[in-house]
Order: sequence, then C-alpha cells, then structure tokens
Amino acid sequence: MPARHRPRASKIRELERAIAFYTGCLDLEITERLASFAFLSRGDRHHDLALQALGPNAPAPGAGVGLYLVAFEVEDEAALRSIYRRFPDDVGVSSVDHGISKAPYFSDPDGNGVEVYVDTRSGTGERWLGVSQPFDPEELGDDTSVAN
Repeated sequence: MPARHRPRASKIRELERAIAFYTGCLDLEITERLASFAFLSRGDRHHDLALQALGPNAPAPGAGVGLYLVAFEVEDEAALRSIYRRFPDDVGVSSVDHGISKAPYFSDPDGNGVEVYVDTRSGTGERWLGVSQPFDPEELGDDTSVAN
C-alpha cells in the first residue's frame, strides 16, 4: 500500500476503468465522486489521487514536455512486490533498481506514467549515482510479511 505521497490529479478517458485500475493495483479507495470526477485515498486524507474523466475521444498524453509520471512510495520491499503482483497481465512494466530505490514503472489505462517505489538507502546522505539496472520484483521481500 502506498506509504507517502502528495495528492495528484490525472486526466483520464473513462472514469470506471481508471477507478478499477487504481483501486485494484494500488489499493486506493474512493472517498468521493461527482459527475466526471473521482477522489481516491489510502485513508489518511481526503484524496491522494484525483481523477477527471474527459471522455473516450480525449487525446493521449503527449511525448513532449509535460508531467512524466506520478510516484507512490511504499514502506518496504514486500509491499512493493505485493503491489507488483496486482498488475493485470496486459500492463507493461519496466522494473528498475536505481541503487537508492527500486521501482516498477508502468502506464495507467490512459497512458499516464506511474511509478511505485521503495527507498533502499541505508542513510540520509546517499545520493543517486546514475545507476539504473533491471530487477525482478518477484525476488523482493519476505513472503510471510505481506498477505497477497
């Protein structure tokens, strides 16, 4: 379950499809719905993610300048693996070990970039050294610490 993050907003095409994706994959819960909007939370604030449906013909996110992704931090490697296991088979995932964090990167059903990560630094002074290596999220965590 996401541990820390700030509220974000995403424009999407179909509200029901996006709600199913974010509640199913990231364990967020609906706190409020109004017309073409839905607000999702992990429970400690009104919303961590706001969704605004633009309709089925809305253009996809562009490849140019703009927001690259939204990121959700989880508390440990077991939680990261548990979330990874919730991804539908048709979600393309690129899992990267940055040396200071491990993260699967993927897109939501509307092409918005999403990252779920765990901070793996052992101290506050560690900095990213440009490392980006693939890793297998199935090899993370202790099977006994997270219910799947």
